[in-house]
Amino acid sequence: MPNGGGDGEVVHGFPHLDTVRASITALYRRLSADGVRRYATSVAAADVAFDDEDDLHLGAQRVARALVHHLRLPEARMIVSFREMRHAASVDLAAGPEYFIELNDRFRSHRGDVGAALAHEITHVLLHRLDLGFPGTRENEILTDVVTTYLGAGWLLLDAFREDPVSRQKLGYLTPEEFGYVLAKRAAVFGEDPSPWFTSPRAYEAWVRGREEATRDERRPPLAGAGWAARHRYTKERRYGRAAAGLSYTFEGSGPATRVSFPCPVCWQRLRMPAGGRPARVRCAVCGSVLECDA
Repeated sequence: MPNGGGDGEVVHGFPHLDTVRASITALYRRLSADGVRRYATSVAAADVAFDDEDDLHLGAQRVARALVHHLRLPEARMIVSFREMRHAASVDLAAGPEYFIELNDRFRSHRGDVGAALAHEITHVLLHRLDLGFPGTRENEILTDVVTTYLGAGWLLLDAFREDPVSRQKLGYLTPEEFGYVLAKRAAVFGEDPSPWFTSPRAYEAWVRGREEATRDERRPPLAGAGWAARHRYTKERRYGRAAAGLSYTFEGSGPATRVSFPCPVCWQRLRMPAGGRPARVRCAVCGSVLECDA
């Protein structure tokens, strides 16, 4: 499974947001809320630090072992090698119990990014063992980036993002802002602040933009945190039982609506509740979140 990224043009924004959200839902469905909570602590920067003074192969093996441990793959032994290749990295999923990971030769001189490349590839191994995947190759790669990030290792991929007038680098298939979005989703659940871990100023900027987008998910009607203008629009649409195209919620019944369907802001699972115009609490059956609503 090749890992994309490199020195080409960097795409920004949120073009894959639907797939990103579907990936979070799929992760919670496969692992359960309790399973996701086993990854409440992100991989520590010290555990994956790798600089020019370290032996190339021994250092790569050490970082791989740390990520295997973090992703709870104790039986998976990773053998890491370097060669010239188009992609950043690849892993042979036909192997096992030993898995062979190849890294692009450029990481010989960019050792600080070895952990990022390995995190994506080792997550492929995790997903392979979980039998969790999407049909299309690109969708499956996006799923891998999302799971890497949501389970506490993907901040490395965002920190590998650099962009200046002279050069640019981005690893993975998500945009920098989408990595920031998933990090913010994780941070909201586990109370983490990943900002001190970033060594790349552009990575921090992407995290901030992603956090803003994630915050908007928590302010959509019928959630109680929705703003006045959104609430006013929602109330009017509920009265007629019709939601405008492109909104996250939909109504059942007409004039006025009897029920409303909307996405959980944590895992994006669709929820349904009576549209009675009264405050209520709704529990998501997938991620276990208890939501304050005013439907």
